[in-house]
Amino acid sequence: MNAVTALRAEQVNDALLQPALRDCVARAVRRYLTDLDTHQAEGLYDLVMQEVEGPMLREVMAWHGDNQSKAALALGINRATLRKKLAQHGLL
Repeated sequence: MNAVTALRAEQVNDALLQPALRDCVARAVRRYLTDLDTHQAEGLYDLVMQEVEGPMLREVMAWHGDNQSKAALALGINRATLRKKLAQHGLL
């Protein structure tokens, strides 16, 4: 496989993964709202962010062998912010 073919394959994979992630979040939120039935949802944004951020940080850190500099770069945040978020989620 040449570099152009590899790049195209990576772009196709990215295009497939992003909707999958969106769909997963959409299904989870829809299920949560359905489960609430007639009760009013409150704090949904914070709930979703809390539920998503911790596992995302854990997976990115594991993928990068617990290297905070590489994980921060992958996440698009600085290392100090990553450390703060890791501490918030009890991952330090």
